[in-house]
Amino acid sequence: MASHRAVLIALTALAPVSWGTTYAVTTEFLPADRPLFTGLMRALPAGLLLLALARVLPRGAWWGKATVLGALNIGAFFPLLFLSAYRLPGGMAAAVGSIAPLCVVGLSALLLGQRPTVRTLLAGVVAACGVSLVVLKAAGALDPLGVLAALTSIASMSTGTVLTKRWGRPEGVGPLALAGWQLTAGGLLIAPLALLVEGAPPTLDGPAVGGYLYLALVNTAVAYWLWFRGIGRLTATQVTFLGPLSPLTAAVVGWAALGEALTPWQLVGMAMAFGATMAGQLAPAPRRKALEQKEPEQKEPERKASRRCDTMEPVECRY
Repeated sequence: MASHRAVLIALTALAPVSWGTTYAVTTEFLPADRPLFTGLMRALPAGLLLLALARVLPRGAWWGKATVLGALNIGAFFPLLFLSAYRLPGGMAAAVGSIAPLCVVGLSALLLGQRPTVRTLLAGVVAACGVSLVVLKAAGALDPLGVLAALTSIASMSTGTVLTKRWGRPEGVGPLALAGWQLTAGGLLIAPLALLVEGAPPTLDGPAVGGYLYLALVNTAVAYWLWFRGIGRLTATQVTFLGPLSPLTAAVVGWAALGEALTPWQLVGMAMAFGATMAGQLAPAPRRKALEQKEPEQKEPERKASRRCDTMEPVECRY
């Protein structure tokens, strides 16, 4: 069981590791100053591809749920993330984004009934400090709009992550279809905004086409499938604690491929963030112990228990 969970965590971690390559691909291969178009090219082709592979469309209330999740995880998150990155200096957007684990911990307590432990809160603070040491560079004037965009993007993605865990998936629908629904919905929301703000699509050369193919296929289609698969099988807190791997990967790629130097403080920050990420995976599954202690005293009806499975770990749902 432990080895299976370790493999699941490792596969889910590939998503933020992949996202850590986005900056290098964007700066080296893609047209400059087209963040909305880039977000559109990441989301919509990937979503349509996953829909074609899954061949499952939402039904009933899931049309609305898929739209809400697509807006939170993709449609709002992508533009706000790019806006903050363009307006904030020296990795400040990534530093603000490092508070995401703490946001998810709070939302999980509110929406999923998962009370945070002292260890989880401490790991969240250490992760934020570690990422800040890695990404923050020369100080500069903070743009209020950039800070607001960064905070809103984190709130959007954190809410989407927790709601994805709370709502689960319809019976018979896998993470491939769920990712396709959200990416397509998010891409359709970005499309009119990109056309309105940035105008017609730019002319693309060979490297740009290759860059967009990488972003759509590996960086988005595969990565978000792994991410939503992980959300379905791990706790929301465990998944979000993998997020710091993204700026850590970006720093390593910058050092290895772009010739950027790593300072001793950055190395310390990387060790802190990685340690916090590992600590975030050690948190016990929520409610498991409490349920086992209550079982001799009170048995809930089978029908009532089955309705709670979508907010628990799969191992708990053995009805």
